[in-house]
Amino acid sequence: MKTMTMKFTAAAMIASSLLFACKKEKSSPATCEISVAGLSGSYKLTALQYRESTTAAPVDYLAYLEDCEKDDIMELKNDGTYTYHDAGTVCESSATDHGTWQVKGNTLTSDGKLQGTIASYDCKTLVYYVENALHTGDRLTYTMVKQ
Repeated sequence: MKTMTMKFTAAAMIASSLLFACKKEKSSPATCEISVAGLSGSYKLTALQYRESTTAAPVDYLAYLEDCEKDDIMELKNDGTYTYHDAGTVCESSATDHGTWQVKGNTLTSDGKLQGTIASYDCKTLVYYVENALHTGDRLTYTMVKQ
């Protein structure tokens, strides 16, 4: 009986050490490449802030947009083209906009609506800004979330 208890205890200790000794591999964080391929996807504008100067308090410019503009989708395609869709609530003068876009370093450029410097990108949320948008020293910051 004593031998049986010792064998059972030894087997339990070996089994538990094997179970608890294995560490789960931590998944490496996704790399969010700032490139045409990395940024490609459909985005919705979720925040738009304007600062008149570096010392001024930010103003929520999204509040000034019409409701029909707040649900629009910007589709950045992997081939360097984009489509701006008047999605959801359609504006009276709605039109789908098409064009080309590119990214070099942290700078977004297009032949239309997409211009600025990328402040951050985490594979889901793209934040970029335009300096001197309305006058010298101001900044307009866009926050767009992948859909």
